[in-house]
Amino acid sequence: MTQLTICIIIFVISLIMYATNILPMAVTSLLTMMAFVLTGCLDASTALGAFANTNTIIIGSMFVVAAGFNRTQFVDKLSHGIVKLAAGSFRRAWLGYVLLAVLLTNFIPSPMAVFAIVFPLVSSMCKEFQISPSKLMFGLAVVCISCCGILPFGSAISMAVKNNGFFETYGLSQYTMLVTDSLKGRWPVILAVIAWAYFIIPKIGPDTPPVPIAGAASGKKSTKEPLNPFSEICGYTIFFGVILLMTFSSQLKLPLWQICIIGAILMVVTGVLKGKEATSSIPLSIIFIYVGALATGNALTSTGAGTAVGEWLAKVVGNTTNSYVLGGLFFLIPFILTQFMLNQGVSNVFTPICLLTCAALGANPIGPMLLVGAGSLTAFLTPMATPAIPMAMGAGGYDLKSLFKQGWLISLILAIVNIFYVMTVFPAF
Repeated sequence: MTQLTICIIIFVISLIMYATNILPMAVTSLLTMMAFVLTGCLDASTALGAFANTNTIIIGSMFVVAAGFNRTQFVDKLSHGIVKLAAGSFRRAWLGYVLLAVLLTNFIPSPMAVFAIVFPLVSSMCKEFQISPSKLMFGLAVVCISCCGILPFGSAISMAVKNNGFFETYGLSQYTMLVTDSLKGRWPVILAVIAWAYFIIPKIGPDTPPVPIAGAASGKKSTKEPLNPFSEICGYTIFFGVILLMTFSSQLKLPLWQICIIGAILMVVTGVLKGKEATSSIPLSIIFIYVGALATGNALTSTGAGTAVGEWLAKVVGNTTNSYVLGGLFFLIPFILTQFMLNQGVSNVFTPICLLTCAALGANPIGPMLLVGAGSLTAFLTPMATPAIPMAMGAGGYDLKSLFKQGWLISLILAIVNIFYVMTVFPAF
């Protein structure tokens, strides 16, 4: 039996265990990781490296930073002010945060970072209205992930430059992707996601969290002992300082993980949080789930399982000359695989497949390439594709079933909107 076959068997068994909830998800995640190691599908150093992965560090440290921010009176006053501005309307206040997330995720090239910025504010708003954060946190994560890189700012610029480099590499230099092409092809996605988040997610989000909510992100009103003036000022200064540095991290050449971990340390050093409060705010179960997710993605990549599945599915359409069939292929396959592999890894696997296919068929690659990126970003059903979802699971108290219950409809909507609109605006033939 080849390692590729073994890898797929372990992967399928882990999915069954996640779906049936036989064991806690964190336990299933670590068991899966060890199964990959013991069968040789993953080397030990790569598996252990997941604990030191930069995204793992960011997830843990940003929960500490958020806990410190929540510890201040500032966040409650800010939330109370927003509620007053919204004339006491929960829906209006929620819409304001949705629009904020849409804007930020097009300036900051990390949906996880944007979620980390906005979720403490949404959590505080939930306290004002005495609503569980589990109603909204998944919706917030979807906004941060799916709307990233559409407006012609930082992420869209980087994507256009990268894709033009790929066009030259694969002999398609007659095509050029403009910075505005992402907006031209995908602007309906923003409208669809905002409408879903505003009208649908408050209805389908669980009234009570399926699992305990991590750290300070509970929706219950609590009486907080006021901090001393120095620590109070430090609490929100550190939080907004972290946001500012994350926003300009690429220009400053500061890695995000360093910014986040320094912010977490300062929350304790300045007395905003006690040591025990800081450590208890780190959601270890979510960390373990993410570590196992990284291991799964690395195993699928290293054994060639992800590439093999992608190439097999690519052959299904044969020599099609239908733009929508071709576009559907390069949206749906990355969409499926990115539920179980890191979205960047899926994008890296499918970019050459997409370009080689377009070159062979004489197709315009701009639409299919936009859909590879969109499919890789439409990952909401498991914690494996992007660290924003494990963060949402901790902040909203979700299990795998609740992710699927909330995520299937928006996944279907985005598939339809992306495929039909992009391939209408940028036909391949």
